Amino acid sequence: MSFEHGLQPSDVLTNQELMSTFKCAMVGGMRYSHRTNALVLISDHTKSLYDDRWISNVFHYTGMGQVGHQSLDYSQNKKLYQSIHTNVTVYLFEVFKQNQYVFQGEVYLSGETTRQK
Repeated sequence: MSFEHGLQPSDVLTNQELMSTFKCAMVGGMRYSHRTNALVLISDHTKSLYDDRWISNVFHYTGMGQVGHQSLDYSQNKKLYQSIHTNVTVYLFEVFKQNQYVFQGEVYLSGETTRQK
């Protein structure tokens, strides 16, 4: 069950507002909060760390890990992978301008995860 955050898709938050609303960490692309049982995914398009993108209506998100193959048993990757079975609510934000986090809404895994080389 998700908590009441009061946000609508396309609402814009600062990083401080995001942290305050979701009770999550200040940094990182995957921020889990025990207090809200929420995993906040952040796709920051102002940085070129990952190639997150929309294909049709499906968002292809790259998990944690910058070196070698990513593991589904690693840190927040595992939290995301197991979210459908653990009732963790997952929310997506996209960043197109520094410190402007655009709320996309609640999201869920839509299919099998893939590994790209």
